[in-house]
Amino acid sequence: MWNICLVGFGNVAQGLARILADKRERLAAKYGFGFRITSVVTARRGCLANDQGLDPAMLLEAMERDGGFWGCEGARMIDPLEAIKSPHTDILVETTPTSLVRGEPGLTHIRTALKAKKHVVTSNKGPLVRAMSELTALAEGSGVAFRYEGVIMSGTPALNLVRETLAGCDIQHVQGIVNGTTNFILTEMEKGKTYEEALAEAQRIGIAEADPTADVEGWDAAVKACIMAVLFMDATLELEDVERTGITEVSPEMIQTALSRGKRIKLVAEVYREKDRVKALVAPVAVPLTRPLAGIMGAMNAITYTTDHLGDITIVGPGAGRIETGQALLSDLLAIHRAYGRGEHPSRSPF
Repeated sequence: MWNICLVGFGNVAQGLARILADKRERLAAKYGFGFRITSVVTARRGCLANDQGLDPAMLLEAMERDGGFWGCEGARMIDPLEAIKSPHTDILVETTPTSLVRGEPGLTHIRTALKAKKHVVTSNKGPLVRAMSELTALAEGSGVAFRYEGVIMSGTPALNLVRETLAGCDIQHVQGIVNGTTNFILTEMEKGKTYEEALAEAQRIGIAEADPTADVEGWDAAVKACIMAVLFMDATLELEDVERTGITEVSPEMIQTALSRGKRIKLVAEVYREKDRVKALVAPVAVPLTRPLAGIMGAMNAITYTTDHLGDITIVGPGAGRIETGQALLSDLLAIHRAYGRGEHPSRSPF
């Protein structure tokens, strides 16, 4: 029975809670995975702790009814670091809103958990960009798992594909559409909308934030490019090393011109080797219609991996969403259960 501490309970953690509520019996029967949510910690919505376990359905009902846990019996403020270090925590699921620049507060939460010999599952990109090597070393030194499938393409297994299915292959080149907001905007512009109209539509349906800067100026994709460089090519890159251009200067005329030439403009994150260096960039690229990435429309994501053994492999799927990212967290929890639930210690891997 795994004791789980949830730090953060926004859309992503709620997606995981919904899956756990709906599939508790199925997870136990098929995978032998039993769990207790022993604490849930938020900065403003209240906190709950119960060594016997908190019902995930109850947590979701409280959020739906009250927008938080203050109406629940036993609600109080809890220091997240104390909850993480508690003897009633085996696995930290860290999903707090975290700065891409500083990696906080997620970075401190993850460091604390790993030092305390707690497994960690996260969908936060900031801590990985700022301290990947440190956190990996901490996990190895403590004999615990540090997993983060959801940081690139939500529940679409972009990392596990390389980690497991493509094990033994060298990744020589990566090209990806890894930001659904910008892909949606470019798709709408192809239909005839201006940039401003396409952005407004994305905001209306909840794909784009009120402040879309991180997406449309390429920061989110640049963070993912940096992570891919580290994970897939063993590079040491900082966010500042990623060449970055967003989509704000892309016009409908540019899109139509590209189409007339058999190409489609996409915001592409690319990681590649140039002689003895690994480089990463994010930019609008006119992709030939014959390439798989050119056919990725709307808010979908895709990555093409160029490998030494298999040539090009493309994976396509959703790159965001409550349930979709909750699935990424679940896949990491089950991976920990398969390895450590049997008393095994996974062999060292690049991630």
